[in-house]
Amino acid sequence: MAWHAEPLVGFDLETTGTDPLEARIVTASIVGYYGGRVSRQRDWLADPGIRIPEQASAIHGISTERAAAEGRPVREVADEIAETLTGYWKQGVPVVAYNASFDLTLLAAELRRHGLPSLEERLGGAAIGPVVDPYTIDRAVDRYRRGKRTLEAVCGEYGVVLEAAHQAAADALAAVRVAVAIAERHPQVAALDPAALHERQIGWYRAWAEDFQAFLRRKGDAEAVVDSTWPLRSAVAVAG
Repeated sequence: MAWHAEPLVGFDLETTGTDPLEARIVTASIVGYYGGRVSRQRDWLADPGIRIPEQASAIHGISTERAAAEGRPVREVADEIAETLTGYWKQGVPVVAYNASFDLTLLAAELRRHGLPSLEERLGGAAIGPVVDPYTIDRAVDRYRRGKRTLEAVCGEYGVVLEAAHQAAADALAAVRVAVAIAERHPQVAALDPAALHERQIGWYRAWAEDFQAFLRRKGDAEAVVDSTWPLRSAVAVAG
């Protein structure tokens, strides 16, 4: 049976900002998916320990005051998210995350910030994965399609309903459904086993990053550098 017909787990974070090495977790969701429906779900609300910028609150709806009053310490939340994800990987279940390098790098940075075991340490030193990133896959298999590649836009392309954008549970579920839809449209993606698909995405992401870096330099930014590592950015891998 193809990977997209087997159990999958969606993962999403909503955060304080856009830099995964500096931003903090505000909300998170991990959604189990099998047979076309949600099989289990776990959600978190964290107190990030810093003020949540107004522009971030406007996106995900969580204010600093609410996070402080209702959220749990971010150290505990990060630890539980890491344990849950690595538990699925130990079972061989792929984790699906849209723009996975952002969410996983941010989680890894939080673990390091709070002196917690890394994802790799929780896996006995093994590399993390398998990871399925619909953002990276779609960009590779439909490279020349015009338009945005946001989750909302790609949901529209593949006929996936996104009921509450920028709510962690909704985004995690939509990411899984988009991954399934991509596999159904592109047989070459469905034919790969999860480990092979993971490795293929490493190459696809690297090729995109190198191409984008070259584009930026041609446009006049001679020192532009685009991190080409996936699913964890090299900065956090080195620091960890």
